[in-house]
Amino acid sequence: MSKDLSVNGPPAPDYNQALDAGWLPIREVARITGVNAVTLRAWERRYGLIVPHRTAKGHRMFSDTHIQRIQQILTWLNRGVSVSQVMPLLDAAPAWHAPVDNDWQAWRQTLTLAITELSERRLDDNFNQVMSLYPAHTLCEQLLIPLLNELEQRWQGQFGAQLERVFFNSWLRSKLGARIYHNNRSLKGKPVLLINHSALPFEAQLWLTAWLVSSSHCPVEVFDGPLPGGELALAVERLNCPAVVLYSSQTLNPRQLPKLLGGTNCPVLIAGPTVCIHSAELAVSTTEIAGLSLAVDPLEAHQRLSQLGLF
Repeated sequence: MSKDLSVNGPPAPDYNQALDAGWLPIREVARITGVNAVTLRAWERRYGLIVPHRTAKGHRMFSDTHIQRIQQILTWLNRGVSVSQVMPLLDAAPAWHAPVDNDWQAWRQTLTLAITELSERRLDDNFNQVMSLYPAHTLCEQLLIPLLNELEQRWQGQFGAQLERVFFNSWLRSKLGARIYHNNRSLKGKPVLLINHSALPFEAQLWLTAWLVSSSHCPVEVFDGPLPGGELALAVERLNCPAVVLYSSQTLNPRQLPKLLGGTNCPVLIAGPTVCIHSAELAVSTTEIAGLSLAVDPLEAHQRLSQLGLF
């Protein structure tokens, strides 16, 4: 996209040459991302999270890839991760690549446009069309999970982001909830219990997990809020659940898991970005708490539940 501004190789161009080559100055990056210049410099100096290129006179210049990285940092910070803990999470994540032009990218662009225009009918019609062509697992893997990731980055620091988020989440809860309800009516057996263990009122990927499980001919029960210690065991007892999924995209205290899961006599799966946030502590918990396993995303959660022989 732009010329190399690094100190290695040919001399770095001046400020105006860098602008002409497509690089962005720090004030423009601050405007785009909502992160002020002082914070961006601190991320660079203290933590090495962002390493901008420099002109011959030392001006910081940023590329589209830098913007993507800043948006990823914001995503983790919004999940309650401290800035000092973000670097290994970024390094562990797959590198961002420009999306490949294909049918799935076209579908995601169509849905994104409907979301930005708050067009529920167009969003619904397009999703119904693609849902009639592909099974739930393929839709999650190729369409919905990438779409959620793209939207999350789009919404970082953008005016109107919360409006779009509330609109889309309301539609998605209604859409998946209706499918799950329809599936549950035709299924027999005890339900897998899925619990939103975040402080957030809606976790899209929890509902994707519920939809995947439900589409595998296994009934589900979704609790859209956390349960205190003791009441989780009560819910498992009353529902006679074969498994529980605790989903969180935010921080949690792994030390509280024994109390929370006390009396729970079925396998428990902890899922969501919190698994990355607390990877070391939760890995220890799986060795100390019988029946506890981990999954990062809905596809992995579905696989773990399948390994339990639930469908």
